Amino acid sequence: MKGVILLNGEPYKGEIDDTNALVFCADGAYNWAKGRVRIDENLGDFDSAAEIPFPRPAEIFPSEKNETDGEIALEKMLALAEEKGITRIELYGGGGGREDHFLGNLHLLYRACRAGMPCEMITDSALLSVHTGKFSLKNILGKTVSLLPFGGAAHIINNRGLFYPTDDLTLCYGSCRGISNVGVNENAEIDCDRGVLLVAINKEKDVKNHLFEAAEGDSADSAPV
Repeated sequence: MKGVILLNGEPYKGEIDDTNALVFCADGAYNWAKGRVRIDENLGDFDSAAEIPFPRPAEIFPSEKNETDGEIALEKMLALAEEKGITRIELYGGGGGREDHFLGNLHLLYRACRAGMPCEMITDSALLSVHTGKFSLKNILGKTVSLLPFGGAAHIINNRGLFYPTDDLTLCYGSCRGISNVGVNENAEIDCDRGVLLVAINKEKDVKNHLFEAAEGDSADSAPV
């Protein structure tokens, strides 16, 4: 079973699969999500909601609080994960809108990573996730893949499936060294033994990336800059 959290950022335009999912809607996300996806529970202070949501919230949080509505939804999802059998979480509506909330939503990915829960933010243009240790990226052939250190320096032992090598590569916090790598296989394996990586995968293949696809299985001599 997966968890789905709907956030009050830029409305997601694609389809959201709610099959075998527990769906939480955070505050004003109800404005764009109602009628498009089944909602199991509405959470938040509802200072951004245009109407009383359905199903009616069991609790209305104060607008002056320490957590964002998205954070409240994520913490409840994590707390219910074992009971409900949730093995991964998808976030929708996390991009666009207020930039401060977008940055905060990236920290929701970090929170889930630290809890050992696979979590992905899905926007109209990209897939965003946070990882440490050994992890896999799926369906990336011909797509731009960026690796950024999150919260401090990150060290990558190696990767398999990306055009630019990352052998024994330290990505310093504040550096853009890991931007714009390219998938040369359908899947990639990355081994990050120190620190945390924020991964961004562009959904659409870049036209120029056909040059990299021709070198499938090969890699360049230096990392992207």
